[in-house]
Amino acid sequence: MMNPIKKTLLLTTFATSMLFVASCKNNQESEDPKEVSEEHNDAKFNNNEQESNAQFLVDAAELNMEGILLGQLAQQKGSTAHVKELGKMMEDAHTKLQIDLTSLAKSKMITIPSTPTDDGKDAYTKLNEKSGKDFDKAYADLMVNKHKDAIQDFEAAATETKDTEIKNWATTTLTELRKHLDHSIDCQKKCEKM
Repeated sequence: MMNPIKKTLLLTTFATSMLFVASCKNNQESEDPKEVSEEHNDAKFNNNEQESNAQFLVDAAELNMEGILLGQLAQQKGSTAHVKELGKMMEDAHTKLQIDLTSLAKSKMITIPSTPTDDGKDAYTKLNEKSGKDFDKAYADLMVNKHKDAIQDFEAAATETKDTEIKNWATTTLTELRKHLDHSIDCQKKCEKM
């Protein structure tokens, strides 16, 4: 039979251990996939060119994950056919781009996020709060702004990187992103007329 003091001490130690394990697990689950990828890459690469290439691919993955997530939301909540169609196009195109990007990143031993980042989740939450015409306009505006920014980043990567495979992927993807921007602008104009 166990002494009551030992029993209390043992139970307290066990409870403290379980709380510690649970808190570690919660911290691990709440980490932003983008930050985790960046930390892995920082530990792997030791020159500016490699770090720059890794950061570009991490940012591209973030764009793709957000494009997929918001595209799905637009298909669900869009109040017009053109918003739903834009959402479908974004989901399909960014899914394909993510598959290609994952293959490229793997060949370069670069870690990229495979789930939406905190910024992507925040954009989803904010957009999901809207409905009807407000949703449609906000989605189209967001797609225009996101793709303008992405085009600038991809143009910089296509001209600055010395890595031929990354340069080719960025250049090829630029064509696709420009199409996305054109479709987004068309959708934005239609939403403004509503």
